[in-house]
Amino acid sequence: MKRWIDAVKDELGIDLDVDVNDLLDMTRIVAHEVARPAAPLTAFLVGYAAARSGGDPQAVTEANRTVSRLAEHWTAKQPEDAGTA
Repeated sequence: MKRWIDAVKDELGIDLDVDVNDLLDMTRIVAHEVARPAAPLTAFLVGYAAARSGGDPQAVTEANRTVSRLAEHWTAKQPEDAGTA
């Protein structure tokens, strides 16, 4: 997987090292506590939020931790949004 991530970063012109294991943990938590399709979309939002907050590894870590905490406390009793796939 490291080769894939490095290739994607090269292709997109990204020079940023982040904790891949933390990001994978976050997507696992979201997939189990919220919904599987929410995991990749949430990963995108974490990246977007990090970019808006400076785009450094610390911004990624903070956004990732925030979302992980939210997902850990999410329950199946949350109402579904109208119009979701």
